[in-house]
Amino acid sequence: MAHGINLRIGVLGCADIARRRMLPALVAEPAVDLVAVASRTPQRAREFAAAFDCAAVTGYEALLDRADIDAVYVPLPAGLHADWVRAALQAGKHVLVEKPAVTRQPDAVELVALAERRGLALMESFMFLHHSQHATVRRLVEAGAIGRVLAFTCDFGIPPRPAGDIRNDPRLGGGALNDIGVYPLRASRLFLGPDLHVVGATSVIDERHRVDVAGAVLLRGAAGASAQLAYGFRHSYRSAYALWGDGGRLELSRAFTPPAHWLPVVRLERADLVEERLLAPDDQFGNVVRAFDRAVREGPVRLAEGAEILRQAELVEAVRAAA
Repeated sequence: MAHGINLRIGVLGCADIARRRMLPALVAEPAVDLVAVASRTPQRAREFAAAFDCAAVTGYEALLDRADIDAVYVPLPAGLHADWVRAALQAGKHVLVEKPAVTRQPDAVELVALAERRGLALMESFMFLHHSQHATVRRLVEAGAIGRVLAFTCDFGIPPRPAGDIRNDPRLGGGALNDIGVYPLRASRLFLGPDLHVVGATSVIDERHRVDVAGAVLLRGAAGASAQLAYGFRHSYRSAYALWGDGGRLELSRAFTPPAHWLPVVRLERADLVEERLLAPDDQFGNVVRAFDRAVREGPVRLAEGAEILRQAELVEAVRAAA
């Protein structure tokens, strides 16, 4: 795609996160044009389209058939991702898909290979990776603020979902690991590197809905550091991680879901110092839109995104097997 030409995007589905966060970010980005929104229900498509001044399309296939769309954003339930990502790539569209990109590791292998063959961008939308607070934490660690990293801990939990929520439907890829647990796993890879081994994992199953509602994971990194992770949706809200080294400890709260106006705080503890650093606010949704635009335009970025999808899918699969 030529530089200077706007990326024309369509949306497959009318999920809540699309309405609240992603569509406003798409509309606000000067290099992107939001062209159309598709729903299986005509009225739902019209409501979304009216709110964001774009075309309403009935049916996902009809949107993929449009010649005026270069790329699609896929916020459908996780269990539907593989089928519609495949269809979008086969239709020649670049794809930004909500996490998890897939619920089965073989689907990741297939879809990444398909995207590479077609020269298309395939990006998993982990919004938090694009917030500047994590780059600040990494700079502090790399500068030796806590010495050699020995342990990473991370908790992400949200309150119970209503009975009819898609997270409680195993047919739609529901469950806590797919919806919540993928965040601590991805954060572990961010700080401990790609070579993580699953030492052990637990899973709590809701027998009524037949989905996992909580879990814990123990990982070991190539350099010997460990990661202890807990997640679920039967908890009070918590979204935090900490890095513990031989010279101190760093902690970040509101790690995964900070609003654009949020002022992040990094807490640094050493033997002779306790310091809280107030960071600048950042808009991770706007940032991910710009990152996707770069992935569409730059081949090396496209390949890197595909590799990340493969590594993430492998790790999730290993956790599921261990649990």
